[in-house]
Amino acid sequence: MPWPSRKRDKGAVADKKEPDAKIAKTEEEAPDKEEEEKSTKPPAGSSKSGWKNWKKTKESDSGGEESKITYCHWLLKSEPESRLEKGVDVKFSIDDLKAQPNQTTFWDGVRNYQARNFLRAMKLGQQAFFYHSNCKEPGIVGIVKIVKEAYPDHTQFDQKDPHYDSSSRKENPKWSMVDVQFVRMTKRFIPLSEIKAHHLAHKADGGPLKNMMLFTRQRLSIQPLTQEEFDFVLSLEEEKPH
Repeated sequence: MPWPSRKRDKGAVADKKEPDAKIAKTEEEAPDKEEEEKSTKPPAGSSKSGWKNWKKTKESDSGGEESKITYCHWLLKSEPESRLEKGVDVKFSIDDLKAQPNQTTFWDGVRNYQARNFLRAMKLGQQAFFYHSNCKEPGIVGIVKIVKEAYPDHTQFDQKDPHYDSSSRKENPKWSMVDVQFVRMTKRFIPLSEIKAHHLAHKADGGPLKNMMLFTRQRLSIQPLTQEEFDFVLSLEEEKPH
């Protein structure tokens, strides 16, 4: 495999443009099970973020019914710029993915328990945003899909790999990975700064990005998205950048 351990691991460092990011829990502190979350109906009100018009469209499709929060899409962080970790370059951009055979690769190197649990929750065919992180301008560049559900991450047993884990046993592996395949580039680059502006507006008026994990758990390299979060972010590719 020509691209060993190139994805973000250990919960990942915060993006350079997010200096106020809170440190994620350590592996020892991270829970193995996610607490069940309850959703609330977004309050009425105006929004400068485009949420109001988007909300009307979604309610006409769904009848405006409330439902519990479910995560059916994902956001995967990867580093597009070279960075050595234990002598190995962990760079892996969306162009690197496109260059892989069948535009498919394994998503290895995740070493945070909560991120690992998210990996294990992924289902065949689910889509995810490919997010360039820890770079000059972080943001969403494309869409991938899950083509193989979670299985043991072989890099945990490779002593030459920067993500080797001597405490993991082959009979009971600690770490998992999935296979992803390139679907398409987003119609335009959607920068973190733009998504954050919508997140802040939605916190005030109840829009779909108000609890987006990209801002509540910034350091996680694997993040779940609700259908509403995914749809709203995807709708941004149709807008002219501000």
